[in-house]
Amino acid sequence: MKKFVILAAMAVGLSSCNTMIGMGRDFRQLGQGMEHKAHGRNFDGSEPAPEENLPTY
Repeated sequence: MKKFVILAAMAVGLSSCNTMIGMGRDFRQLGQGMEHKAHGRNFDGSEPAPEENLPTY
């Protein structure tokens, strides 16, 4: 029983590492997208189409 508990704890611990790595990547992509928007580009970093540069009132 003790081995089962240790094995289960290790499985949960290892799977949470992958979850945290994935969450870190998501936050990094979100930050890069926000930076692109702050510089006047699309969220993916491409240049906006000319009609997107018109001001909105």
